[in-house]
Amino acid sequence: MSIGLERIQETFFDPVILWHSLETLVVIGLPNTILLSVLASLIGMAFGLLIATGLMASTVFVRFPCRVYVDILRGLPHILTIYLIGQGLPLAGLSIFGRDTYSYAALAIGLIEGAYMAEIFRAGLQSVERGQIEAARTLGMSSAQAFFYIMLPQGVRRVLPPLTGQFILVIKGTSLVFLLGLTVSQREIFSIAQDTAINSANLSPLTAAGLLYLALTVPMTYGVNAWERRMRMGSRSAR
Repeated sequence: MSIGLERIQETFFDPVILWHSLETLVVIGLPNTILLSVLASLIGMAFGLLIATGLMASTVFVRFPCRVYVDILRGLPHILTIYLIGQGLPLAGLSIFGRDTYSYAALAIGLIEGAYMAEIFRAGLQSVERGQIEAARTLGMSSAQAFFYIMLPQGVRRVLPPLTGQFILVIKGTSLVFLLGLTVSQREIFSIAQDTAINSANLSPLTAAGLLYLALTVPMTYGVNAWERRMRMGSRSAR
């Protein structure tokens, strides 16, 4: 029994390998993971808001392609979409970022998240009371003005907690970009852990990566949950 426990400790929790892995993960992997997550989230929010507006359009020629985008990007496995965009675009001659694999990774994750954020934005925008829009139109505002000054500010504010929760999924999704072959300086947490685990023939680097992911996502998860509870309590008090 003790031999089995020692083997598990050596395989997953070797203190020397854990410490050296954490050094590299914190210095190189953590900044790249955060930067990649932020870039992908910004792309996702831009596409998500645009697609959400299209989903609410009265014209079927606008609404239909937006619905197709959401259904396809939410239906495909993330790993397949990242590979198709990150590797497929350059192979097809669409080298919009040249040889910068990092940008393709951010675009791929951003497009995926755009499909999920589109539904979040749509729910938030549609939650704005119709009477407010009608009142704005009565005051002489155009449809565009009512959208930008009345619906958009309220809708976005109501979906901030779920959007923050989606950012947690983006952080975990960055672990899939190892497929694209990032350079040494561009590697995120999982890429570094995987390479170190292969070189050391030990899984302790992956354990270190898991601890770092948990250090990022668990506090954010509790923070988002507390934020949602506070907003719900505030809305009840207002009513």
